[in-house]
Order: sequence, then C-alpha cells, then structure tokens
Amino acid sequence: MESEERVIILLVTTIIIVVFVVFVVLLFGFYQKRKNTLLIQKEEDKKRFEREISETQIEIREETLRNISWELHDNIGQLLTLAKIQLQNTSSENIHEVSETITKGLTEVRALSKLINPEVIKNIRLIEAIQLEIDRFNRLNFIKSVLRIKGKEFAIDKKASIIIFRILQEFFSNTIKHSKGKNLNVALDFKQNELEIIAKDDGIGFASEIISKGIGLENIKNRAKLIGATAVFTSEENKGTTLKITYKL
Repeated sequence: MESEERVIILLVTTIIIVVFVVFVVLLFGFYQKRKNTLLIQKEEDKKRFEREISETQIEIREETLRNISWELHDNIGQLLTLAKIQLQNTSSENIHEVSETITKGLTEVRALSKLINPEVIKNIRLIEAIQLEIDRFNRLNFIKSVLRIKGKEFAIDKKASIIIFRILQEFFSNTIKHSKGKNLNVALDFKQNELEIIAKDDGIGFASEIISKGIGLENIKNRAKLIGATAVFTSEENKGTTLKITYKL
C-alpha cells in the first residue's frame, strides 16, 4: 500500500515538474518572441524616424534657400546697390559712408551664413541661435523684436533643437514678409518637464479657416510631431498671429 502511494506521489510530482518545466519553456519562448518583436519594432521606428527627419531636413533646406534668396535680394542686394551709388558719387567727404555701407553688407552676409549653416546651429544653444535672429531683425530694422527667457535652461536634443529653430525661422520669415507687423515677441519658458515657446506678432493676422487649410502651417505641425512636440497657431484678422510650441522632455 505504501509502495503504491509512493508511486502515485512520484507520478504526481513528476507530472507537476513536467508541467512546470513546459510552462517555463513556453513562458520563456513567449518572452523571447515578445522581446524580439519589440526590438524589431523599435528598430523600424528608429529607421522611420531617421527617414522622416531626413525628409524634413530637405523640406527645411528648400524653405531656407527660398528665404536666403529673398534676403539676398531685398536686404543685402539693397546695401550693395547703395554702396554702388555712393561709389559713383564718391568724394573725400563721403568715402566713410561707402565704407560703412560695405561693412554693413559684409556683416549681414556673415550673420546670414551662420544662421543657414547646420553645423553652426548644431554647435550653439537654441537660445543663442534665436538671439542671433532677433539681433539681426533689430539691426536691420525689419521689425522690433524681443526675446524673453523664463526658468532655468536645460539641454535639448540637438536634432530637436535644430528643428525647433527652423520652425521659428519659418514663422519669423512669414511675419516679416507678410504680417505687416511692427513687433515680434518671443518667449522661452523652461518648465520642469517641458519647454514652451511662444512667438507672437502684431500684424494683420488671418482667418481661422486658413490655419486649418494652410499647407505651410501643416508642415510646421508635422515637423513638430517628429520630435514629440506640438505646434499650435492662433490668429485673428488685424490682431496678429501666435505660434506656441510645446516640447516635452
């Protein structure tokens, strides 16, 4: 009797051990499969992100080239034309004016080359890059611009920093070319877990339906999404336009 009980106990124990081992093997297999799936998905997400970043950089580069063309024609071109006129009527009295005009032209060429060079933007802080633009606008009397900083600055991912700056550049360019505004205010608020940027002009603004249909505005929103940020436009006719960017760490 005792022998039968021992056999039964041994059999039950064996069955339990076998079931347990099978369960562990299945669980391990499921874990490995899940892990591999997540790794593949992560790699695909990374590749898709890099691809979208590259496409966005191409779009931004094209937009930047359009802005350069405009700046060369309307700003630096005017300075050089003025220098040419001054040279045609040069005399010992106004030679200093010619020199000043040429110096201004060189200064703007250097400033513009910094702001369009990805390597320069990559190696300076976001605040510095924005301040360079603000200073340039004020120096050229394009628009009265102010940059305000709130909170303690923290480091931002370089790719995210470049995209945020290019988004702001596009907004600034549209403000100067189309808004007919006199003032541009930019505020960076470094909060505990996010950076909030508000850029606002006091120009002619535009109707709400343009915000929902504008391709350029949609591109800005899509660029923001790439870095996990949001870009929201608000505008009213004759009351200016505001861009609010929220970038979460």
